[in-house]
Amino acid sequence: MLSPVLAVFAALGNATASVLQRKANRDEPERQATGLALLWHLVRRPVWLGGVAALVVAFLLQAAALATGPIVLVQPILVVELAFTLMLASMVFHSRLHAREWTAIVGMSVGLAGMLYALQPGGGDPHRASLGGWALGIAVSLAVASLFVVLGYRAEGIRRAVYLGLATGIGFGFVAALVAGIGAAYGASGTGGVLRAPQTYLVIVFGPGFFFLLQKTLQAGRLVASQPALTLSEPMVSVAFGIAVFDEHLRVGIWLIIALFGAALIIACTVLLARSPLLRSSERTESHTTTASSRSVSSNNGGPPPESAEPD
Repeated sequence: MLSPVLAVFAALGNATASVLQRKANRDEPERQATGLALLWHLVRRPVWLGGVAALVVAFLLQAAALATGPIVLVQPILVVELAFTLMLASMVFHSRLHAREWTAIVGMSVGLAGMLYALQPGGGDPHRASLGGWALGIAVSLAVASLFVVLGYRAEGIRRAVYLGLATGIGFGFVAALVAGIGAAYGASGTGGVLRAPQTYLVIVFGPGFFFLLQKTLQAGRLVASQPALTLSEPMVSVAFGIAVFDEHLRVGIWLIIALFGAALIIACTVLLARSPLLRSSERTESHTTTASSRSVSSNNGGPPPESAEPD
């Protein structure tokens, strides 16, 4: 029972990190701060540093959960991060969740509980996974994440946030699988096994890259746009690794049908949230704010535009 509890606290840490980092990122002009310049702007914001600290704690909790339980059990629990994020964001940004959002949150939670109860995931061993399985999983994950990055940078507004959220979630799911491999290597051979494991060095290379992509995702749009895609794509990739690469097993037969109903409920609630009036109103608000700011600059002969009070 330890790994599910750790996973829930990891989800809460991730949600806290997303809200704090979005609070810092939303004030950065999207096309003016990129690469190291973006990080240089953000690192001087205490709220962003608080978000980074929350993300580090969440990563450690997630690593501990993966070390004590199968990835197919741990990663789907992170879906509750979405509920935590929306509730925290409503408090931090002084916005209000309506019946639609609460229905989606409750539905996701019920669907997740039903799916995990039906599947009863377990077994598998990342340390014994074949080299070919690892290579295929890594190649597919990076290829799909790269595709969504390209789509994101070609899109605008809400679509950009969704595409980058998908890419970030895929990347985090991929990194979680690597962390599971590192934990298995430590369990088998201690520190020496960790140093010899190629997954250790892949985390060092790709972990910071996907962390930076998270910053661009949070900068691209409101949390209600990016967070559902980010939250749901991460466990999907991890579960795929668990089944296809780690050989973890699930209950089948009638239980698989029940699990599919749970997964369908999660997806339906995600669509319900994605169609939320909050998204459409945010596009109108952002468009109106941009137009109003431009008119203000013109009328003030180049003076500073008024600060936007857009809530998230």
